[in-house]
Amino acid sequence: MSYEAFKGIVDRYVEAFDKGDETIIRDIYADDAVLEDPVGSDVKQGIEAIVEFYRQGFASGAKLKLTQPVRVAGNTVAFAFDVVLDDMTISPIDVFEINGDGKIQSMKAYWGPENIQS
Repeated sequence: MSYEAFKGIVDRYVEAFDKGDETIIRDIYADDAVLEDPVGSDVKQGIEAIVEFYRQGFASGAKLKLTQPVRVAGNTVAFAFDVVLDDMTISPIDVFEINGDGKIQSMKAYWGPENIQS
């Protein structure tokens, strides 16, 4: 896959939050994907658990803003961004592993208390 294809997945991810659109999440994730947000928390497995996770995020009104260029290496894409909420901002780095079908197979979000601003 090209850099543009990887960046396109990240752009669709941001768009899903802009629109609160779980259909985009279903489109960019593999059916058997895994999600760990933040790393060290319970892993969500399968598209239904992942969609439910994002439903909660959409309900909070969270919006995403990329803060640096997307990085691509092998079959992974990493990106730094802000999750902007009414009363706080969280600044994670997400890493997506992309499968042969161009879908997110694995998502890991790296952030902790020191990445939260009120």
